[in-house]
Amino acid sequence: MLTHEEAVKIFTQAGALLNGHFILTSGRHSNQYMQCALVLQYPQYTEKLARHLAEKFQGENVDIVIGPAMGGIIVAYEVGRQFGVPAIFTERKDGIMQLRRGFTIKPGQKVLVVEDVVTTGGSVREVIEVVEKSGGIVVGVGVLVDRSGGSVDFGVRKEAVLTMHIESFEPDNCPLCREGLIPAVKPGSRS
Repeated sequence: MLTHEEAVKIFTQAGALLNGHFILTSGRHSNQYMQCALVLQYPQYTEKLARHLAEKFQGENVDIVIGPAMGGIIVAYEVGRQFGVPAIFTERKDGIMQLRRGFTIKPGQKVLVVEDVVTTGGSVREVIEVVEKSGGIVVGVGVLVDRSGGSVDFGVRKEAVLTMHIESFEPDNCPLCREGLIPAVKPGSRS
């Protein structure tokens, strides 16, 4: 298992914690952004982070690992590799999260949902819904970074490599917007 300090060191060395004025996937604004893609570009870091999650869920008899596109694809792949089970992903079509590309979940399969970063948990909830509609059993949620400080609840066990409280604001209540000094940018994969 990684310690908190070791995890922070990995994210720092990869340059993944950014400072500025960001629009999050949830639509909220923040002065910090965790760009996990910068960590996931390094296989040695990805392996360590995924191993940490796999060890947390070792006793769950996971049959399949799933994550949302884009952020969860690499995480799902490496956690699945750690377990020796298939790794698949969901993606949005016409704004609806779904299985595509021939991916299926069989009724009764034990499914671990993974994601790179959660703030409000919206994408993970959508994946959980896809799994449950397919008849899969969600055994837990594993995330690399929980930006909510641990407050997001999925109704199942949740484990994070790194739990942080990164402040975020509704757009109409954003102090960075009021200051007007730094333009808001959306560094994530959804526009």
